[in-house]
Amino acid sequence: MRLSHPFRYVAVSLALIAAAAAQTGIDTPSFDVASLKPVQPTPPYPVVPGSALHGTVKLTNVTLAECLRFAFRINSDDQIAGPDWIKSTEALFDIVGKAAPETPISTLRLMTLNLLTDRFQLTLHHEKRELGYWALVIDKKGSKLRESTGDGSPGNELRPGRIILQRAPVATLILALGRFATGRPMVDMTGLKGAYDMKLEWTPQKQGVPKPDAAEPAAMPAGPTVFDALPEQLGLKLEMRKGPMDVIVIERANRTPVAN
Repeated sequence: MRLSHPFRYVAVSLALIAAAAAQTGIDTPSFDVASLKPVQPTPPYPVVPGSALHGTVKLTNVTLAECLRFAFRINSDDQIAGPDWIKSTEALFDIVGKAAPETPISTLRLMTLNLLTDRFQLTLHHEKRELGYWALVIDKKGSKLRESTGDGSPGNELRPGRIILQRAPVATLILALGRFATGRPMVDMTGLKGAYDMKLEWTPQKQGVPKPDAAEPAAMPAGPTVFDALPEQLGLKLEMRKGPMDVIVIERANRTPVAN
């Protein structure tokens, strides 16, 4: 079977594994220790939409939709359908899951999905829908990214208008852009496979970014937009495209998770 989208394989595989486990009673991989709790932070609050380092997964001040985006390795709420509250900042959660340090990231994502399924009593399925998305490609003048020589020590900063990443893959940049800049599905078409130190600064658009399928672009702010900043600072650019993408559909989810 030919897969038309790079996120599709991961999403379908995790969904099939979870569904098979639910039907057969087989346990899917689980964290050795895990904490999942509702939080009510006071703005402005830090957001960690998903990190995995040495077997430890952390998600801080995130919605259930953002938790699922990490688990399924997708980067836009457009690819998550379900009750309104799963995307609301009035329902935020902190998650910490610990496994063996050598645990692969794909297994950590599956452990996260298993944790979410258990604590929120999730029922879900996936379906293909036609969506507009942003393709991240290398600018015509070439990429300005250089592979990191550091150790990935703390120092990341993620917020609207500013993204600083250390020793991170392009996939992490895409997650940050989807969360703090575009709000739309994004696909990595750069072909860049290394770990990079990245700094991107722009003026957030208060009136919203143009949608890939919009008839007219949204009004631009006075300062540089993320579309201006990407080519200038990183040698990358966003292109509007449209095509079939996997959407995770939440059939049931309890707003109050099972306690630790």
